Amino acid sequence: MANSKSPIVDIHTHVYPPSYISLLKSRTSIPYIRSFPPSTSLRFVILPAEDTESTSRGRPVGAEYYDINEKIKFMDTHSIDISVISLANPWLDWVPKEEAAKAAQGINDEVNEECGKFPGRLFAFGTLPLSGGKEVIISEINKLKSLTYMRGIILGTTGLGKGLDDPELLPIFQALQDASLPIFLHPHYGLPSSVWGERANDYGHVLPLALGFPLETTIAVTRMILSGVFEKVPELQMILAHSGGTLPFLAGRIESCIEHDAHLKAEGKLGKGRKTVWEILKKNIYLDAVVYSEVGLKAAIQASGEDRIMFGTDHPFFPPLEEEGSKWASVETNYEAIKGALGSGNKESKGALGGNAVRVLNLTA
Repeated sequence: MANSKSPIVDIHTHVYPPSYISLLKSRTSIPYIRSFPPSTSLRFVILPAEDTESTSRGRPVGAEYYDINEKIKFMDTHSIDISVISLANPWLDWVPKEEAAKAAQGINDEVNEECGKFPGRLFAFGTLPLSGGKEVIISEINKLKSLTYMRGIILGTTGLGKGLDDPELLPIFQALQDASLPIFLHPHYGLPSSVWGERANDYGHVLPLALGFPLETTIAVTRMILSGVFEKVPELQMILAHSGGTLPFLAGRIESCIEHDAHLKAEGKLGKGRKTVWEILKKNIYLDAVVYSEVGLKAAIQASGEDRIMFGTDHPFFPPLEEEGSKWASVETNYEAIKGALGSGNKESKGALGGNAVRVLNLTA
């Protein structure tokens, strides 16, 4: 375990609280949890591409998905001092409007109580009732400020259903800015299944997870940039999952395309007052370190800065396929990437491993 002066903090770690699991078991359409005979094991299906007759149908559901004690065991195994847990996708995006407020309140209260069982070790990103309407959403944002362990919110890339450049999101972004609650942006919906070709089922989950998720995030944030969200809500803070997808690598190309676009110029969207992609990356965006390579992490560091990188594991996803010892290779790979990119034991590596998260999210009991 790291000492108190340099804690290791996992800001990308998920949980499906028991009430959410029960809700999914009661459903027959995506998302749902059920067994597929002859097997009696439960499978969790959260994406349309997974709802097919194949060996990749959904994913197994074990105690690590919903038992907070399993989260603590995982943390202890991997020398993690603090975790900022969040409900995993698909969150509450699918909940009917009339049920959204109650569902979000219940989930957030339950997650806050789970954190309270291990004070100082667990904090959380709250979940918003996105289908409930603006007033309901803003009410829940205000309530989150009163919950002891809440430090932000988790959000998918579709927002209210039209994407993150939707003008109707601006009051919600403003409320989050006013409440000093950062957004942890996480993908879920991916790209149209047609882009993966007719043989997609032969490749398991690799194409949508390795390529679909990062590109989904990149597109969502680029739409925010193009629509002027970061000029209209200038202090909005976001933490992007998976090191921002491909945004760090493509930032220069995106910026160049913006500056050379005749339509944007004619619309008066260029010139004075516009934040560049690089400014946004360094002032409004933080990046997790869930990228699994020194090469990718170096791009994230160069794009946003060493003080804006935060360690993550993506637990309970990417477990070993077979018994390979107690530690997960996916987690150790992220540790090694930070060591390779920033060194070991210095200010920069300690910041990425936990210091940055403690500072930005105020992780004090």
